[in-house]
Amino acid sequence: MENRVTDKEEETPMDAISKKSKSLKKSSNTGNPLMQILNGEFLSKEFVVKNLGFIFYFIFLLILLVAKGYYDKKLTKNVDTSLNELDELTGDYVAKKAQLEEETKRITLVKELEPFGLKETENPTKVIRVDKED
Repeated sequence: MENRVTDKEEETPMDAISKKSKSLKKSSNTGNPLMQILNGEFLSKEFVVKNLGFIFYFIFLLILLVAKGYYDKKLTKNVDTSLNELDELTGDYVAKKAQLEEETKRITLVKELEPFGLKETENPTKVIRVDKED
C-alpha cells in the first residue's frame, strides 16, 4: 500500500459555517409544516398565491356552511315551538268543544229554560210540503 497525496482544497472555517447555514436554510424551507403555518411562510409560496381565488371561494363556502347550520338550528327551534303551541291550542279546542256539547244537551237546555216558561214540545213537528207547479 502506498500513500498517495491528493490535491483537495482545504476547507476554511468560514466555508464550513456558510455550508452549515445553507443547509439550515434548506431544511427550514422544507421543514416542519406547522412552523411554516405559524410564521406565515406558506402564504408566500407560489402554489398558494396562484390559487388564492380558489382559497377565498372555499373559505366563503365554509362560512356559508356554518351559517346554514345556525339557520337550520334556529328553524328547528321555531318549528318545535310552533308544534308545542299547536298541541296546546288543540287541547284547548277539545276542552271547549266538550264543554259546549255538555251545555247544549237537550236535557240540560230543558232544565235551564223551565224558569222562563219554555217547555219542550211533546208532539213532533210537522212539515208541510207544497209541490210547485210550473
